[in-house]
Amino acid sequence: MLPPNRPRALVYRGPATTKGLPEAVAQLLESSPRNFDVQYAGPDEAIQISAESLSSVDLYAQPGGPDLDEAWALTKSTAPTIRNFVAQGGRYLGFCLGAYLAGHTPGFKLLPRGVDTDSEIDQKRTQVTTDIDTIIQVDWSFSTGPKAGQTAKDQWIYFQEGAVIKGLKPSKTSFILGRYSKSGGVAASLNQYGQGWVGLIGPHPEATQDWFDEYNIVSPDGLRFDIGYDFIEATMTGGKNITPEP
Repeated sequence: MLPPNRPRALVYRGPATTKGLPEAVAQLLESSPRNFDVQYAGPDEAIQISAESLSSVDLYAQPGGPDLDEAWALTKSTAPTIRNFVAQGGRYLGFCLGAYLAGHTPGFKLLPRGVDTDSEIDQKRTQVTTDIDTIIQVDWSFSTGPKAGQTAKDQWIYFQEGAVIKGLKPSKTSFILGRYSKSGGVAASLNQYGQGWVGLIGPHPEATQDWFDEYNIVSPDGLRFDIGYDFIEATMTGGKNITPEP
């Protein structure tokens, strides 16, 4: 029996992601302070992405994966269902490709008008210019936990051609959670969609040690589950403890 009030999450697992990425997102959710009960959903899973399956969860997570156009072709049939879930009060978490997919060109259209996603490696003054797995620096504004109210600058975090959110203006319904330290682009954002909330992050706070080992990456700041937990909590609370940027 699940503990009372334990939140539930569906994590996409299927052809529009890469092996190991859904499991890392699930692990982050399960180990977070909210201790999510996580199940996988996708075309080859016992649970399909549907209005019925989403009606019993609090959060839907879209992990990283391959090319955006390829992923969109594989997921676009679920777009109206995901939009309705969020509009009715659900939470959407998008990691890397999952952030790209929340955009408009193409995507689930979960971002405000005039806001869209792009590739950080194509931006001016970007720190990383290739699609090779590496690390990148972000300035992260913590809203929860022991670092609440602090902005930790130049924090190293796992990165693989992550998204940047362009055109987002801070307001009571749109928040900037983190910026790429060198380019200043938005690395993580939170915005309201209907009655729900959409949390997006370009880098990978869910990255486990085996990701670093596979590519011989040594990060000065180690694993960044702390950023991941803060990202999750900000999304779940709808930015309740976030002070908007001026």
